Amino acid sequence: MICVSNFARKLRLALGVWFLLVAPVAAGNQAVAEKKLVGTVTVDLAGKPGTFLPDEAFGRAMDGLSQGEVDRVYTRRNIEKIETSGLHRVSYRLRTELGIEAWHWSEEGAWSDPKAEQGYWTSSDVPKKPVLLSHGYMLPRRGNTIDQANDQGFSRIDDGDPSTFWKSNPYLDAHYIGADAERFPQWIIVDLGATRAVDAVRIRWGDPYAKRFEVQYWNARSGSLADMSTADWLHGRWRTFPQGQLVDGHGGEPTIRVSPSPVQARLIRILMIESSGTASAGSTDVRDGWGFSVREIYVGAIDAAGVFHDFVKHAARRARQTIVYTSSTDPWHRALDLDLNTEQPGLDLVFQSGSAGKLPVMMPVGVLYDTPENAAAEIRFLRSRGYPVGQIEMGEEPDGQLVSPEHYAALFLEFATAIHNVDPKLQLGAAGFQEGIINTWPDDTGNTSWLNRFVKYLDRRHRLSELGFFSFERYPFDDICEPVAEQLKEEPQRMEELFARLRGEGVPLSIPWMMTEYGYSAFAGRSMVELPSALLNADMVAHFLTLGGRAAYLYGSEPSTPIHEGKPCAGYGNMMLFEANESGEARWPMPTFYGAQLMTQEWAEPVNEPHRLYPATSDIRDENGRAVVSAYAVYRPDHKWSLLLVNKDPNHVHSVSIRFAEKRGAAVGGLKGAVDIFHYGPDQYHWTVAREHGHPSRSVPPRHRVQEDHQPVELPPFSLTVVRGSGPTPPQ
Repeated sequence: MICVSNFARKLRLALGVWFLLVAPVAAGNQAVAEKKLVGTVTVDLAGKPGTFLPDEAFGRAMDGLSQGEVDRVYTRRNIEKIETSGLHRVSYRLRTELGIEAWHWSEEGAWSDPKAEQGYWTSSDVPKKPVLLSHGYMLPRRGNTIDQANDQGFSRIDDGDPSTFWKSNPYLDAHYIGADAERFPQWIIVDLGATRAVDAVRIRWGDPYAKRFEVQYWNARSGSLADMSTADWLHGRWRTFPQGQLVDGHGGEPTIRVSPSPVQARLIRILMIESSGTASAGSTDVRDGWGFSVREIYVGAIDAAGVFHDFVKHAARRARQTIVYTSSTDPWHRALDLDLNTEQPGLDLVFQSGSAGKLPVMMPVGVLYDTPENAAAEIRFLRSRGYPVGQIEMGEEPDGQLVSPEHYAALFLEFATAIHNVDPKLQLGAAGFQEGIINTWPDDTGNTSWLNRFVKYLDRRHRLSELGFFSFERYPFDDICEPVAEQLKEEPQRMEELFARLRGEGVPLSIPWMMTEYGYSAFAGRSMVELPSALLNADMVAHFLTLGGRAAYLYGSEPSTPIHEGKPCAGYGNMMLFEANESGEARWPMPTFYGAQLMTQEWAEPVNEPHRLYPATSDIRDENGRAVVSAYAVYRPDHKWSLLLVNKDPNHVHSVSIRFAEKRGAAVGGLKGAVDIFHYGPDQYHWTVAREHGHPSRSVPPRHRVQEDHQPVELPPFSLTVVRGSGPTPPQ
């Protein structure tokens, strides 16, 4: 799978430092053991242990691919190799949801307007042919300029073509959500790219048009506003222009003088409150008249001669048009909107090829750009086939797509009703949240927390119990040009801050928390094909479980090849368990593969029984108090202690003693007798730099040896080590 940039992260990506071009991103290949540093790892037996089940905790994500790649990737040989990673639980990711596309999870089905092969699509839950491949369909009523998948579409609001139009999602109309449609209006935001003196707008309405609407601008009290994703929503508010409140709209193409004098603004918002409920001539579906529609929008100023000057760039290309954001998009589309470059593995292929393993799978439904009817049909299909499904993830990254929390929550409940009418026991979750997005513009109470407002929406409607689990993605480093050793030391504190923030925002503690995608970064770079990728993944997952997380799914399980994104200092790399050869066959095991094996086969016992995870600390720290060696102690079902030790120092061997302590830190001894030690570090892996043709020149499994317990354990530079043996029996 290609490592795809996330738009919100892309906008935040900071400049890297040039010296990393010559001082390699991962110093593991050049690590020199200058001297041995000695420390102690202490396991706290008095601390309250967490528990996890290996089959549930360790997973992998499978995602959409580009044209022709599903057949290349999901071969029997590749699937067999992927399975040897020990990551048996699978999360199926929905690339169409990121690309503003409707998902035909089966190409057999029905259109709401079958004669014209267009409208609202429902895949057949009793297809005649096996479902081996599925696709996304681009939405011709799209309003957003930017998406988070291929990002090759464009907005129909400023494409310069009055025959095209944007339309909001009819499932957010009052016919579905009642008074909430006016309480949480639909909107269009135009980003002029720089502050301009604005006093007028011209709106070419479609059908349905807004009878009542407001024209607003963002007033950033803290100063300049960079862009939508970096906006300081805590220190500003939307203000209605002095003459921007319209209560008697009649459609057409009015030019509206919104202010008697120009207002300096960059972001302009059209807030649509009451719909005309009218549909275009020839409409055959009632949903055509629900919501709002705009054909073209113009924002500018009227000069002294009464001439309107437009600041918006109109073009049918993403790179040339002014950036527009919309609250929602109508999932209406046509057969000719098929996007062959967005392939999803077919549901029969997923379960019958062995790709999904033998455990229940976390399956998705499209929410933002789909219909409840299509989601319900998918569940009927899965049930009729008898496929093991553990949870249903409702859409993907709505916060990262700048959707209002109340709009997503309303759709969540509509889709939940449709799904639970088919299977009342299915556990539904929301929704692959983009962990880096924290705030949105304030509501009428001043609340800017996206997650808190989502939770409150469900709670106020007495339907919070519909939220069966909470899921988010985790790519901690946007700037992969920064020194890698420093990033590795930062990650544990970042994870703790994330959990504290999520608890503070009201995410229920009574439901499972899932990390349904994780990896080094959303941007491809050399750090992903070097030893730090294995170190970060192990540290991140073990810490996630220590904090109470339930399951973590590694992104990039498919064989792939190095690519380059962003700045030259990032280098070539990708998230992958195996690097593929020219035929797409898994050839070279990557550090992420051997790191996963070490965790699932040696740190944890490969049986699906409870493992007790005890607090463990290392006194090997840097000058800022950050752990240079992270430690995670598990008491396994076989009554063995197993410690995962992560040495984040690229240059030094660290020698550690292991001790166990009870109340008040009183030591009760260490490991007893001979211990098994597994090392994975520079002696096992070396990367050859050759741009897109880079590959491992050395890639061998972790080294195993046996050592007497009274000797300290030496940790190679930039390495993972598992130490396993007998020790004190923990209190019950």
